[in-house]
Amino acid sequence: MSRIGKKSIAIPKGVTVTLNGQTVSVKGPKGERTWTVAEEIEIRQEGDELSLTPRSDTPRARAMWGLSRTLVDNMVTGVTTGFDKTLELVGVGYRAAMKGSQLSLQLGFSHDVDIDPPAGVTFAVPKQTEIKISGVDKQAVGQIAAVIRKLRPPEPYKGKGVRYAGESVRRKEGKKK
Repeated sequence: MSRIGKKSIAIPKGVTVTLNGQTVSVKGPKGERTWTVAEEIEIRQEGDELSLTPRSDTPRARAMWGLSRTLVDNMVTGVTTGFDKTLELVGVGYRAAMKGSQLSLQLGFSHDVDIDPPAGVTFAVPKQTEIKISGVDKQAVGQIAAVIRKLRPPEPYKGKGVRYAGESVRRKEGKKK
């Protein structure tokens, strides 16, 4: 039995949830999200709560139960507070800047790397060595953060590269004479 799937999802004030068959639409102050729940899952709205239950006891239905509940909960959280990730640039000459809505990165390559934000995601550069990524879609925010980090992942000898805020990099000892 899914422990996550059993929990009901609280709908905060200012958020509108519309159920149309298996399609869930969530509209809030930060935006709107829509997702179609798997056929094996039944979704019901009871007052200001959403509950999901499996229609059968198959392995796929049990697997989709917790997943569906988490995805719908992330939609509700996204339209109310949103999601954000912070990246840090560590290294001499590594810096970020905004070119309109594009993010321009200098990461030690012979050229600047320009990244367009996906739909619903915004970039902010409070400092030259810090990038804030925010949006209503948790998957899109995490994906673009991973794409940026992959351009220059932190290396273990000097610790240079792009890392998540608070990420610890295991350092290795260099060569000895």
